[in-house]
Amino acid sequence: MTPEAGTLSHGVNGALRIAVEAERYRIEADDLKSLLFYGRVIPIVEDRSQAPAAGVTIEGHAAMNASGKAVMLHTRAGSYIIPLISFQRVARGEAISAPLFPLVPGVTA
Repeated sequence: MTPEAGTLSHGVNGALRIAVEAERYRIEADDLKSLLFYGRVIPIVEDRSQAPAAGVTIEGHAAMNASGKAVMLHTRAGSYIIPLISFQRVARGEAISAPLFPLVPGVTA
């Protein structure tokens, strides 16, 4: 069994948390609506939930793929893809987490 490249999980106040190796990122709940309902590209920000809020740092972006059946996540740690149904289940809180897959097979961060 191969290890997961990263994990998408449900966070506080409807936000999604992205964990890739030692890096932690977040997608805000308001941005999720823009991605899921309108197909807009949204920012991925650094997760500073343990540190005092000193500002938001955009660390990447999330977008639907061309077919609309998956979400691509591009961060400083690498590029990943997750099936849209898995992304939606985590966003709705139906699933605690879902694995991310490297966008380029065989390449991990």
